[in-house]
Amino acid sequence: MPDSGPSLCSVLNPHAWFDPQRLHPEVESLIYWRSAAHSGLALGAGLALLVALACCSVVSVLAYASLLALSAAVAFRIYKNVLQAVQKTNDGHPFKWLLERDISVPAERAQSLAAAATAHLNAALAELRRLFLVEDLVDSLKFGVLLWCLTYVGACFNGITLIILGWIALFTLPKAYEMNKAQVDANLELVRGKINEISAKVRAAVPLGRKSESEKDK
Repeated sequence: MPDSGPSLCSVLNPHAWFDPQRLHPEVESLIYWRSAAHSGLALGAGLALLVALACCSVVSVLAYASLLALSAAVAFRIYKNVLQAVQKTNDGHPFKWLLERDISVPAERAQSLAAAATAHLNAALAELRRLFLVEDLVDSLKFGVLLWCLTYVGACFNGITLIILGWIALFTLPKAYEMNKAQVDANLELVRGKINEISAKVRAAVPLGRKSESEKDK
């Protein structure tokens, strides 16, 4: 079993969270505000949807949003038809370029996404099994502290509120880290150093902690 100590502390590694090279170019452009208009529109639309979900049921939000989109499309289609009749033009269907666009998901893409999702799921299940079955006592204790903290988070916020906060953080934290990278890295390095120091002391004091290297090789 590989050493999971660094993997737990890697939560404090901003490079694991804010790496533009791992993102799709369009996603990277949005969350790093390469175009303020597009990013602001995406942030506002997402917030509007999430607030609506917080106030109404999912079925109502989907129904109203779909009805709004359909009404806008019908109104635009009627407007273009009237305009073509008045100007005696033959521009065709106003959404022709969208109707002719291929929106099917390639089989290879679907298989790659399924394979990636399966790999992440298997890794998550293996890590949870390791933590819940106390393969490493220190890591399981740290996981228990995290769960204990989550009980307080759950008492203060419901799920949709956390999603709203996460959506706002998605459009703020990456850009803030990019603008203050040196200071954030220096401070987090101090925190990681303290965590590693405390973990090392606990492992030395608790004989039931991580398996020895000789046991791992057997």
